[in-house]
Amino acid sequence: MQDGLSRRTLGRAAIASVASFGILKHARGEEALKIRCSLDTAPSHVRNVSVVDYLKKLEAATGGKLTSEVFHAGQLFADLNVGKALLQGQVDMAVPGGWTQTGIVPDADFVQLPVFYGKPVAATFGASDGAAGQHVNTVLGGKLKSHVLGSWLSLGFQNWYTTKTPLKTSADLKGLKIRSPGGAGIAWRINFFGGIPNTTAWPNVPLALSQGTFDGFVSTDESCFSAKLWEAGVRYSYVDHQYVGQYIPLVSEAFWAKLTPELQGTMTKLWAENIGTYRDNAMAAQARARKVLEEHGVQFADPSEAVLAADRARMQADVATLIKDAKLSPDVVKLAEASVKG
Repeated sequence: MQDGLSRRTLGRAAIASVASFGILKHARGEEALKIRCSLDTAPSHVRNVSVVDYLKKLEAATGGKLTSEVFHAGQLFADLNVGKALLQGQVDMAVPGGWTQTGIVPDADFVQLPVFYGKPVAATFGASDGAAGQHVNTVLGGKLKSHVLGSWLSLGFQNWYTTKTPLKTSADLKGLKIRSPGGAGIAWRINFFGGIPNTTAWPNVPLALSQGTFDGFVSTDESCFSAKLWEAGVRYSYVDHQYVGQYIPLVSEAFWAKLTPELQGTMTKLWAENIGTYRDNAMAAQARARKVLEEHGVQFADPSEAVLAADRARMQADVATLIKDAKLSPDVVKLAEASVKG
């Protein structure tokens, strides 16, 4: 009796399973594909919010033919090693910071050139959307066997932050151990101002800060806010707008090749239609984040345009060292500098 009941129960379960599969198949269509996306920042971070919004729009626009699953806060990979994951097909999409990919394509560090230091955000967008950015896209896409979806997603201006040492001028950085998110360009700037570079993946920063592994770090107000770094001891910031952090939207070629031309076009079009809004949202998020940081006791020092210009001129005098250390090609330097001057 129990055996018969078990068989009937299993039979009903099997039918239900087949029915569920049929409903899923019908709802999503024969070409339903899931995009597995890796991000190493928290769900509340402006990058995560933007990418999740894009993927939701993509699912709606494709009628469910493309769905997604986003892995936040480095659940799968930190940006520093997500390139290898894309190359090996372990993830379908990632939007890593350009600075984390300089070990693969050194020219991604062109935004560290002094010509961008303390300049309006439009100066950087002009270069990354133009010939310099396209050069990086071509090389990076080729090495990672990935497709660059479009213009780079903006994080915002990167500045200096410390826990115990007050920051009033760039001279206050001398002798401090400063965490770098990666890249020879940032390490060069830390050295230029007399600091000691320390590369630590972002998910490990809060603990490292609280343990005193380093004295300060390079990041943005939004990143500090989303990680609640005041709880890890952050108290000071020197706001020199040293460069604009940007994320490069990458889709593995293995996944891209599974898509019809129509779906590829939809992905590209949707990104292009929304990137302007995402960039505006990032700037607004930075402004909101600073207010919250101030409410939690973080003190900000804003240098004058004259001070920024003087430091920019000093760095420009040492630009040959940066180019050598970061292994920047003459072509990308020429393209980047021409963009700003133009």
